[in-house]
Amino acid sequence: MVVGVLALAALAGWLYLAFAHGGFWRTGPGLPGAPEPDEWPEVVAVVPARDEAAVLPETLPTLLAQRYPGAFRVILVDDGSGDGTAETAAALAGGDPALTIVPARERPGGWAGKVWAMSEGVRAAGEPAFLLFTDADIAYAPGTVERLVRAAVAGRRDLLSQMATLSTRTGWERAIVPAFVYFFAQLYPFRRVGRDGARTAAAAGGCVLVRRAALAGAGGLARIRGALIDDVALGRLLKRAGGRCRLDLSRDVVSRRPYPRLADLWAMIVRSAYHQLRYSPALLAGTVAGLLLLYAVPPAATVAGLVAGSPGGVLALVAGALAWALMAATYAPMLRFYGLSPVRAPALPLVALLYAAMTVDSARRHRAGRGGAWKGRTLSGRHKSGVADASRATLE
Repeated sequence: MVVGVLALAALAGWLYLAFAHGGFWRTGPGLPGAPEPDEWPEVVAVVPARDEAAVLPETLPTLLAQRYPGAFRVILVDDGSGDGTAETAAALAGGDPALTIVPARERPGGWAGKVWAMSEGVRAAGEPAFLLFTDADIAYAPGTVERLVRAAVAGRRDLLSQMATLSTRTGWERAIVPAFVYFFAQLYPFRRVGRDGARTAAAAGGCVLVRRAALAGAGGLARIRGALIDDVALGRLLKRAGGRCRLDLSRDVVSRRPYPRLADLWAMIVRSAYHQLRYSPALLAGTVAGLLLLYAVPPAATVAGLVAGSPGGVLALVAGALAWALMAATYAPMLRFYGLSPVRAPALPLVALLYAAMTVDSARRHRAGRGGAWKGRTLSGRHKSGVADASRATLE
């Protein structure tokens, strides 16, 4: 009977998620078509890069090759690289005047590394109408920048973000990456991000087109200087300042960064999971409990109901199976988006348990003084509270 009651609670949760949570599981319609603007605004792409020499040959040429009808420049900020990132970028550009390479100045205290590199790019950009914040591992299909600007101008968007298609070449990537995007959309339903007046705000850091004036009016990047999850913080900053935002999945924007091993994916997720919970043990406990209720209880209740003959067993079986079916049905569109079989959908509880373990490990690393490790940098204990305070100020 206890399992049956838990299964009913899980079913209630999935009924809400499937039918009343902003359609988070839908993968379309993507970037809308839009007419040509009367005048093409100037766009400057800002690429923060730290030790990216290996991936730049697959990505930087796609950005420089954009045939944007207006003025378009690329600023690559070399953030203390030790692998020849700046030299690789210069060689790839072949003297193209559209590329400017800027060495980042020494990072002040209280600034997260990537946000400081972004601010260095903004400083060097001058006063364009739009800034395109993009990661060094992102490749662009031809005409993408033009389509982004068309949609932003026609829709009067202050922030327009495209979540890049991530790599699913390896078995671990196929198991974890679609679920990563699915969970992100569950936390920040894309349709609610685009709805004026809705509190939900987010962006996907691989591709974020922002009106420079709107960013300046919101206080600039200094307002989110300590954010480890810079894309979500930037989306919140713009929307809380009254900006109109939009976030979509995209096949025109593709990440070329591989995560071949489970350890690589684990490191990517644990570096910011506990930060997203504001370093709160209570939020950590609530998150793990919620994951277990929504994802572990339905299959466990289904199995328990099959082996029990009591009325409570029937309740557990029916409620658990319905919740599990709703879970799988909402996950199937994301699997299709990534070209994977929906047959994988019922295994989502196993992936969710992995994410729960990663979240707990993120908290463990934070307490051990190794939180936020990325690209050879680890936030020291004395900076962690400052980062949390800066992020909390952004949220508030």
